[in-house]
Amino acid sequence: MNYLLYGENIFLLKQYINDLIQKEKMDEVNINRYNLDNDTLSKVIEDASTISLFDTKKLIIVDNCSYFNRVKNSDDDINLLTSYLTNYNPNTIMIFISHNPTIDNTKKITKLFKSKGQVVEFNKVDVLKALKDLFKDYQISDNALNLLINRVGNDLELLSQESTKIKIYKIDDKHISEDDILNCSSVNIDTDIYKFVDNIINKRKDLALKTYYELLRHNDDATNVIALLASKFRLMYQSIILKEQGLNNNEIATTLTVHPYRVKLALEEGIKYQKKTLLNFILKLANLDNDIKTGKINAELGVELFILNV
Repeated sequence: MNYLLYGENIFLLKQYINDLIQKEKMDEVNINRYNLDNDTLSKVIEDASTISLFDTKKLIIVDNCSYFNRVKNSDDDINLLTSYLTNYNPNTIMIFISHNPTIDNTKKITKLFKSKGQVVEFNKVDVLKALKDLFKDYQISDNALNLLINRVGNDLELLSQESTKIKIYKIDDKHISEDDILNCSSVNIDTDIYKFVDNIINKRKDLALKTYYELLRHNDDATNVIALLASKFRLMYQSIILKEQGLNNNEIATTLTVHPYRVKLALEEGIKYQKKTLLNFILKLANLDNDIKTGKINAELGVELFILNV
């Protein structure tokens, strides 16, 4: 059987693969993993076509596959993949993974794959419903769940990590309160900073100043706040530009040398604004930083005025 899994929700994609491994009762010795950023397709196809020495069935996972996306691929690779799909090994379960949010349904290779296997999308997700599933054996209110989402963000991988800590903490009575969420979960600083950014851009000055003073109370000095804001604006702007050039999240992360989750968050937040707006704030923060370094203005006052004058 052949599977094409695509989309940006890495957590659900991994969960699907794990469920498939359990369903097929695959031992790790019969699971081979490849990454087409480093491995060749010919190596993958050779493995898929070869009968396993240990069992009649094996599973091959092929990450970072672009053959079904709107990009130009090697004719040799397309011909090789076409040949395999036309007469694939029935004892091999092949999983191709693309982290791109879409596939190109007009490509011949995509149409062929759909006739020879299953295509599953992992983009849209009801975060609250998914979180309820993570706490299915526990008593927890929607308010407590939303509080956890507000503290951690919408990334299910991070939410899963935090939920595991909370469930271990409450394993005896299995009743989770909002206080338990506050005591056991960690605030995702990126999520808070993007709320700060959003309040600045949308001129919610009272909320922006409140966050700024909170950062100062936690021993962040004003120059660090400027650097943090500038890095977020810059990451949003650069990620959007690279996305428009056709790169997927992993490729953007590699290009910018940041974690893919940071790119995902930057794109989710940055898409709300025009590129010229983001660029304008980058320039304003650069000018403010220069004014502080040349002694034209006090750092704490400078950030306050920056927020008040947007």
